[in-house]
Amino acid sequence: MPQTPTLYEPSTEHDSCGFGFVVDVAGRASHGIVADALTVLVNLEHRGASGSEANTGDGAGLLVAMPHRFLGAVAAEAGVSVPATGYGVAMVFLPRDEPSRAGARERFEQAVGGEGLQLLGWRDVPTSDEGLGRSAATSQPFIAQAFIARPAGLPFTEEGDLAFDRRLYVARRLAEKSVGRSALPGRGDFYVPSMSCRTIVYKGMLNARQLLTFYPDVTDPRLESAIALVHSRFSTNTFPSWARAHPYRYISHNGEINTLRGNVNWMFARQSTFRSEVFGDDLAKVLPAVDVDGSDTAIFDNVLELLHLSGRSLAHVMTMMVPEPWGRDTRMSPEQRAFYEYHACLMEPWDGPASLAFTDGVRVGATLDRNGLRPGRYWVTSDGRVVMASESGVLDIPASEVVAKGRLRPGRMFLVDTSQGRIVGDEELKAKLTSAQPYREWVRDSLVALEDLPKPASVIGPDHATVLRRQQAFGYSVEDVRLIIDDMASSGADPIGSMGNDAPLAVLSQRPQLLYSYFKQLFAQVTNPPVDAIREELIMATDRSIGPEANLLEPGPDAAHQVALPSPILSNEELETIRSLDGGPGSRGFRTITLPILFKVADNGSGLRRAIEDLRREASEAIAEGYNQVVLSDRGHNEIDAPIPALLAVSAVHHHLVRAGTRGRIGLVLESGEPREAHHFCLLIGYGASAINP
Repeated sequence: MPQTPTLYEPSTEHDSCGFGFVVDVAGRASHGIVADALTVLVNLEHRGASGSEANTGDGAGLLVAMPHRFLGAVAAEAGVSVPATGYGVAMVFLPRDEPSRAGARERFEQAVGGEGLQLLGWRDVPTSDEGLGRSAATSQPFIAQAFIARPAGLPFTEEGDLAFDRRLYVARRLAEKSVGRSALPGRGDFYVPSMSCRTIVYKGMLNARQLLTFYPDVTDPRLESAIALVHSRFSTNTFPSWARAHPYRYISHNGEINTLRGNVNWMFARQSTFRSEVFGDDLAKVLPAVDVDGSDTAIFDNVLELLHLSGRSLAHVMTMMVPEPWGRDTRMSPEQRAFYEYHACLMEPWDGPASLAFTDGVRVGATLDRNGLRPGRYWVTSDGRVVMASESGVLDIPASEVVAKGRLRPGRMFLVDTSQGRIVGDEELKAKLTSAQPYREWVRDSLVALEDLPKPASVIGPDHATVLRRQQAFGYSVEDVRLIIDDMASSGADPIGSMGNDAPLAVLSQRPQLLYSYFKQLFAQVTNPPVDAIREELIMATDRSIGPEANLLEPGPDAAHQVALPSPILSNEELETIRSLDGGPGSRGFRTITLPILFKVADNGSGLRRAIEDLRREASEAIAEGYNQVVLSDRGHNEIDAPIPALLAVSAVHHHLVRAGTRGRIGLVLESGEPREAHHFCLLIGYGASAINP
């Protein structure tokens, strides 16, 4: 049985989730692997948390490869006949009240049947709420398992399993939409922790030790697996709930994704370009793939699931979403650099600090984001086990049995492949990924460096005579000039200030405020040390590419057809280089239009509204006419035409094009005298600007 760890006093200040996995490298399923993983979980209990009730945990869970011997036995006990391996299982959280539960089951069954799948039957999962805190007990869903037959014609191979999981994924998304849009009073309790022919998840709003008593299944000796992944949750960014416990369908996670809002917005922006041969017409049924009500880990898992089921390996997707620092690594091979450069044109990183464990039931691994601020350690034993956890000492392994040990390194991946019966090193893994396609050739032929474009015929110079008028028009204050502009002009660097922003809320002010002042940073300011961009330049990156985007699910050679910029902040000469692209031979297929962002002062608010509507229409017309770079400019403002607030103009165009399904067809550049500090630039980029010329 798992050891009893020392009790601790829970805190609410730090994100210190604990995760770990135990795997038999040779793929030999046993309950011993599961028992070891549960021991790891209990010994990580101090990394989880409880609320005001000590017996209401933030969440704990277990993910295992399909335990066919166990499931076959318990299904038979429930009166369900399942074939030896030809089935999938959905772990389903259902509403507590009987009418809502029946309605949710009916909608689930309709979704499964509507996809041509056969529901073999249901099993009510035995649970024991003895010892649960009041909050956990009152929010506890009814938990059941649905057994679904494997469609005829799917081979019993890994590719067949992936195809079956794809069918199950479509059915699950339809069920989630059907229940979520219904009028069932308990629809909020409906959730599907897993629905697969490869893995199954047991989790809940529990602490580590409660998982063992709440789910008698997990301690049943018949429940055997070669892979077992566990997690003990410490909730900081979202409130705990049964659905938000880890593991998710593919991953568990320690840390936080601090680029989340931007990542999610761009997933929606790219959605109109999605095409998938393996999904076909079913792709529309699963979109949107992101559940915005989920935690950062849940959303990451949503995207990982879609990209994996579209055809990429888990390792490929993880490398795309959590890339290693490649921009300034002089030791990296040209092929590997091209791989990252190519994928940077498809998707921005999902940056932490974060360490993530992942599995598809055959392979299990872990990776650390480029910052390396979350620990991960592993041990390899003489009997063929690998133990990975977010800290040392999670399992009592005699030193004589340890044949290798190590730790996760920033941007590197640790992977165990039970189908091959071995540990796959990071270098071998990356070499295989980078050689799968001619990425170096694709980048060379399609990605255009800004300095390789024709130089502009002229560059707009400074206009000293109108400085005061422009400062007044853009709302500069004496403090802005003295504390920000003067300091940057004299030192060439941003002024140093405190990390937090304790200024009074703009909405309560009686003085005019810039639109930027109404926004606050949205990130988990917990255990992260300050970033030193000079001494840690290897992991810092400001370069980016702008231009039309390709289909994220099935990219090809043209996906890298963009303009590579050394920074999203453009000089006047760099802006004019982009502005002068006319579609001719020297422009390498790029064509730019400049749209003014001005409105009539005399028309007040109604004039501003009309100007924004006109701007949206003009952006759509420009795309229809073949332009693939758009510059929004407030140059030319005067006493008649005032500048539209830059953040309002950028976000209005961006979201309009997202709704129109055309945002991915252009790069969006801002030319404005309004933004002048880091907060302004972050907001503009977060709300859709590809680059900015201040």
